[in-house]
Amino acid sequence: MKQVEQELEQMKQAIDKAKDVRYRAEAKLEELENQKQRLLQELAELGVEPEQLDQEIAKLETEIDQSMQEAWALIPKELISRDQ
Repeated sequence: MKQVEQELEQMKQAIDKAKDVRYRAEAKLEELENQKQRLLQELAELGVEPEQLDQEIAKLETEIDQSMQEAWALIPKELISRDQ
């Protein structure tokens, strides 16, 4: 009978552990869903559709590169270190 009691206690502990893991997973899922909603809201405020995000990033990178080139062009050549 002692063996059965030990096995039942082990089962109870395993079930409790599984419940704890499930609770944490559900909490994490809820947190991630909230984060997703916040990000989608930010994108909407910026006027960017999630499907167009890669294109928008590429466009912004191009604009940054162009702006950097324009800024470098405004700096007199003699002030730019040749060590670069």
